[in-house]
Amino acid sequence: MSNPIDDRVLALAGMVQALTLVRRIADTGQSESRPVQVCLDSVFRIDAADTAAVYGGADALRDGLRHLRDYLANGNKDEALGRLALAVLQLERRFVRADAIISKVQAGLRQLSGEAQAQGSAHPDVIAALARLYAETISTLRPRVMVQGNPHYLGQAGVVAEIRALLLAALRSAVLWRQLGGSLWDFVLRRREMAAAIDARLA
Repeated sequence: MSNPIDDRVLALAGMVQALTLVRRIADTGQSESRPVQVCLDSVFRIDAADTAAVYGGADALRDGLRHLRDYLANGNKDEALGRLALAVLQLERRFVRADAIISKVQAGLRQLSGEAQAQGSAHPDVIAALARLYAETISTLRPRVMVQGNPHYLGQAGVVAEIRALLLAALRSAVLWRQLGGSLWDFVLRRREMAAAIDARLA
């Protein structure tokens, strides 16, 4: 049987990995296709066998695990990343209470899953569709998640679409984390346990 803390750490790493990509794209207009695909694939893996399978294996989350470890160690923190993560965790609380929005998101993902399977979840058409789904559903919840970055890039439709698609992936991981028993108390009471679980994964 898997360790609950270990599973929660993976879900948090999934969220952090998506948000790290959001920060990078917002600042530079650039992204890496493989990490983006890992995050977007997770959106479509609703009935995965276990937590690691949501992301195609725990190794796919090494970047997210490293960033999460840095945060827990109080190292060089990206304050904007921390604010973004907190905003997504707060968004999750509003999202899970909005039944109509949940139904629309689920229906939209079901409709998109065939195209994502055929073309890949990081295909521009799939990203654009995920971004529309996010804008029409999750963006209506208040307060909205605000992403800061370089205005030059944030004015480009392709950049905005990729950011929205990745925010949807971050929310998916936040929902999973909560389903696995995660709460903000983990950061107060289980910090060492979480750090140990990350170290074991990265060893």
